[in-house]
Amino acid sequence: MGFTVWIDLTLFIALFILFVYVFASVTITNLHKVYLIFHFAMMLWPFCQFAIKTTDNPRIQLFYVKFAFIDLSLLTIGWLLFTIFLTGQLHFLRKKISSLIFVPVIFIAIGIIINPNELFVRPMYGGYIERTYGPIFWFTVTILITYAIISLYIIYLALASKKTARIKKQVYHVLQGVSMLTAFVLLDILFNVVLAQSLPGVIPGLTSLGILLSAIFFVIAIHRDKIFDIVTIAHQDIIDTIGQGILVIDDNEIVVEINQALLPQFNLHIGDHFDIEDFLPKEHVSSHLNIFLHTYREEPLEKAEIELFYPDFDRYINLHAAPINVSQIMVGRIITIQDMTELHRLVDETTLQNGFLQERNIELIGIQNELFQTNRKLKQMAITDSLTGCYNRHYLTQQLEHEIMENMKYQTPFTIFLIDIDFFKSINDTYGHLIGDIVICKTVEVITQSLRQSDIIARYGGEEFIVYLPNTSQAQGKLLAKRMKSTVEMNQLIIDNIPHPLSITISIGLLSLNNFTIKQTNNPTIHLNDMFQSVDKALYQAKKEGRNRIVSIVK
Repeated sequence: MGFTVWIDLTLFIALFILFVYVFASVTITNLHKVYLIFHFAMMLWPFCQFAIKTTDNPRIQLFYVKFAFIDLSLLTIGWLLFTIFLTGQLHFLRKKISSLIFVPVIFIAIGIIINPNELFVRPMYGGYIERTYGPIFWFTVTILITYAIISLYIIYLALASKKTARIKKQVYHVLQGVSMLTAFVLLDILFNVVLAQSLPGVIPGLTSLGILLSAIFFVIAIHRDKIFDIVTIAHQDIIDTIGQGILVIDDNEIVVEINQALLPQFNLHIGDHFDIEDFLPKEHVSSHLNIFLHTYREEPLEKAEIELFYPDFDRYINLHAAPINVSQIMVGRIITIQDMTELHRLVDETTLQNGFLQERNIELIGIQNELFQTNRKLKQMAITDSLTGCYNRHYLTQQLEHEIMENMKYQTPFTIFLIDIDFFKSINDTYGHLIGDIVICKTVEVITQSLRQSDIIARYGGEEFIVYLPNTSQAQGKLLAKRMKSTVEMNQLIIDNIPHPLSITISIGLLSLNNFTIKQTNNPTIHLNDMFQSVDKALYQAKKEGRNRIVSIVK
């Protein structure tokens, strides 16, 4: 096969690598699912172009040609749907309009599959490696260009709308991707179809290259602009139960979350730009206000608080601004707005109702404590597993990435356990998933009793848990693992509605890292993935050998 045959295969492999990278590096949401399906469709075009050139059978070649163009039609639909989802222009998906979106593609697919009288494509020189196109092809091209124009129109509406100010960077990336793909498809048609007879040969891989470049724009946007990140500072159902008004803004002062308790006089909506000065009463001028504004503007990592009187609606408001920090970098703010009018009224009545005022003050302190506890719980929820209360896998991964580099720097050995509850599926099948959850929680309690204060346990997934033991050699790790396995095995789980105690055993894969001369790299993710794979193999070996045992490896 010639060099041109491998161009499309190379581009397919590049797209596949991007697909695996996105799948492995982000949390899957509904928007992710749309993109991944769309990305998979992008991979099929270069694969089909490569496959056409690997066979001399005209029927198989024709199959790949048809499949490629049907995939290109679906790809264009994917662009359109992804653009609609990302820009939030969901009114384009109303029933009548959404049906019209898919009707042309259905007709195109039927025409391509049937290829009546070779009106879509006809072979040259006895095969379809070189081919000519008919009216159905040009109808298909017209429809696909129309879809691209609609996508560009939706992007224009998004860029012109204030509601999408927070995601304009991402929308610009969509614009670049759509433009790139459209340009390369048109160049492919121009050089390899319209001007095919005038040029000395076919220019391979133009559409495939356009697909790859457009996918690269999206992957850059995913990780640089974080277009799939979901702002979950506080879940709406939780913060709406809090009496204080809560406003969450990002680092560009764009409102990204707001709760129902925010005073109706403050006319703010998600997507609006928040200006602190517009939020303050115009009549209020004091040294306290100047200090508050100085701290808010010049010291963004510091908390700022002030109490203000709003004469327009006769209210005293306590305004508290706290930064949201990630690795000492401010990514936004939580602003709490508390109505203090009632407190002022009580202060004015202290001479007559001192006891009542004291009671109300205690209630106010309780409300403030509730807010503090709620904020603490929200932060804890982000790093813990909701069922067992131990850390989640994301938190442990972040910790280990830092710990690995520190351990390698100072040549400090450490050990990792990967623990699996034996025959857990049979527990679920016999007693139900609620009992299974109880078994998981009680087993975690027993495991935790065997750990030291410095050890970290996290839920790895399902009934699997991972334990990080810092400054621990293989010998020490084996002793801890044996103690843990024995404690779990001897523990009898007494559960309501089950007439007899349950005996649980665990299998443990143990990895000790003592050799710091291998795979020297500054990327902790590479080390972490390698360790997870190794300890997973050890756990698999333990289960393969009969469970209720420990298999250890050393690196």
